[in-house]
Amino acid sequence: ALWCLMMSVTTTRGCLLDLPWEDILVPHILCHLPLQQLLSLQRVSKSFQSLIQLYLANMRCFDSSQIGPAIPRAAFVNLLKDNEVLQQLALQNCSDWLTDRELLPVIGQNHHLHQIQLKGCAQLSRHALVAISLSCPNLRQLSLAHCEWVDSLSLRSLADHCKALEAVDLTACRQLKDEAICYLVQKCSRLKSLSLAVNANVGDVAVEETAKCCPELEHLDLTGCLRVKNDSIRVLAEYCPKLRSLKVKHCHNVAESSLSILRSRGVELDVEPPLQRALVLLQDVVGFAPFINLQI
Repeated sequence: ALWCLMMSVTTTRGCLLDLPWEDILVPHILCHLPLQQLLSLQRVSKSFQSLIQLYLANMRCFDSSQIGPAIPRAAFVNLLKDNEVLQQLALQNCSDWLTDRELLPVIGQNHHLHQIQLKGCAQLSRHALVAISLSCPNLRQLSLAHCEWVDSLSLRSLADHCKALEAVDLTACRQLKDEAICYLVQKCSRLKSLSLAVNANVGDVAVEETAKCCPELEHLDLTGCLRVKNDSIRVLAEYCPKLRSLKVKHCHNVAESSLSILRSRGVELDVEPPLQRALVLLQDVVGFAPFINLQI
């Protein structure tokens, strides 16, 4: 596609650029090209450079993975310096270069963001989450997985200002305890997806409060939450009729006695029934799986 654009310039003496930029080129042509190719297109001519800058200023979605993990800090700042209409921002695994200094100006000038992905951005601080909560009232989805700088105070700010949240990923946010999770779900009752995985401080109190406050909940990830027990899983089954999937792998205090209620409703679980687990173990030991005909 990039080659076709360049050829059209050389063979027709720039007639492509004669098309309306904001009405045709930006929304109907450039939007179909990968971001990395668009940046290369800037080198064709000064006119193309101006066109791409216009595109960047009107871009609704920015995903750093389209450029690569080694995007220079200065390049990121330059790409989004004029953009005030972003709706989706994905900066996962940019821990090598992304700090509050680069992120906060982007957040501060984009009040229409409804989806933010910051997975693994370890060099940010709680100020980033506070800025998000103050600047993005329409936020629907937020991933903070493996962001250990998230604390209870910044999460409270998020809960107070972003009550339309539908999906939150707090995997391995190890500072958070039951109290912080309870405050979040009390304020954000529209949650459909929540991950509390790999958090040893999360227990039954947080799970039960989530169940009672979020009747629309469809997906819950409790992987590795060692303090979660059977009682909270039963409460989850009682209060969340729309639950579609539950992850409880490595939750050693959760047994089939509570999971069977959800299993009978067709909820997708990441642990197998005891009999199936036993057959798998037997296959590992003896090298084959016996054929068993069971009638229930």
